[in-house]
Amino acid sequence: MTQKTNNVALYILMFNMFITMGGVGLIIPVMPKYLELFNAGGQVYGLLIGGFALAQFLFSPIAGDLSDRYGRKNFIIFGLALLGVSQIMFAFADAIWLLFISRFLSGMGAAFVMPPIMAFVADITTFEERGKGMGMIGASISLGFTIGPAVGGLLSGINLTFPFYFAGVSAFLAALLSYFVLPNIKPKVTETAPVPRENLVKQMVKSTKAPYFMFLIVVFTFSFGIANFQATLSLYLNDKFNYSPFDISVIITVGGFIGVLLQVFVVDRLFKKYGEMNVILVNLFVASVMILLVIYVHTFFMVLLVSTLFSIATTFIRPAVNTLISKVAGNEQGFAAGMNNAYMSLGNMFGPVLAGVLYDWNMNSPYILGCIVLFACLIMAWSWTYTKAPYLFKPSK
Repeated sequence: MTQKTNNVALYILMFNMFITMGGVGLIIPVMPKYLELFNAGGQVYGLLIGGFALAQFLFSPIAGDLSDRYGRKNFIIFGLALLGVSQIMFAFADAIWLLFISRFLSGMGAAFVMPPIMAFVADITTFEERGKGMGMIGASISLGFTIGPAVGGLLSGINLTFPFYFAGVSAFLAALLSYFVLPNIKPKVTETAPVPRENLVKQMVKSTKAPYFMFLIVVFTFSFGIANFQATLSLYLNDKFNYSPFDISVIITVGGFIGVLLQVFVVDRLFKKYGEMNVILVNLFVASVMILLVIYVHTFFMVLLVSTLFSIATTFIRPAVNTLISKVAGNEQGFAAGMNNAYMSLGNMFGPVLAGVLYDWNMNSPYILGCIVLFACLIMAWSWTYTKAPYLFKPSK
């Protein structure tokens, strides 16, 4: 493949990830008011997010493994189309059980988009360029999660279901663009006979023996911690300060947008100067402090500041972990990406469910738990690196 073709592929992959995460983020400012139509609260909200993550957990390893053997493009298109169907179904729902089915299908769609995209990036980048490529995809994730809430907050002014129709149509358009423009390349795998796909349990067991297993644990604990923040923040701001969907979208959007700018222009330099592991450790500390400060701030400006600093910290962590996993994974990029998404999904599944239950008990408790989990992740990652892989404290050459 030529460099021009690689660049085109990367831009399409970034757009697809943007649309995927935009659809995920779009519901955040709308959900508190939308769930009031169903007389539902924090527990149902947490379970809805958990259902999305459960589907990601179940299908991400499958998608990653299949993309290793059959290529990335068709699975990305399938996932985008499924996302489009699920978003429109969410808008049509007139019962809570339909909301759960819709979110499960959304998670399944995301599972068939995200691991193949991360593996695709590994296919079209050199080892030295891997951090930059993952950083660009990470920026697309952050930008989608940033623009999504802003769009959701604005479009909710028309009616509460319109944002979901918009997200569904956008996913269909991304699928069409991918079908006609995205190159269909062969994964970088060795020329051996295909190995029959193992079931999810065996794949999870296999991942514990992988050289990047510690990074997967970081993905899980990190995702669990931030899910406590993201899953209940809109409910918290609605219940405590009576913020509108637009107010909530501003708080989420500003932090995400700044994080995107830093990720595009700064993250690769940070990796080269300080190393991915040091970036992870510093930002785990910042995130653990900011998530706790949420319960102590009261003005709109301070809520905005704390949320922004938290978003920036989490924006740096994701591509750093993704880069380390990809560098160690070798020829099993699809499997590693699938496991990465699976462990992230586990954290995103248990975090919101527990946060929703805790929120209905005490609205401050999810943020206290999130702080504890993130700080524990920091200690665990530092201890493992110090004893097992001290070379990771140094920048990669």
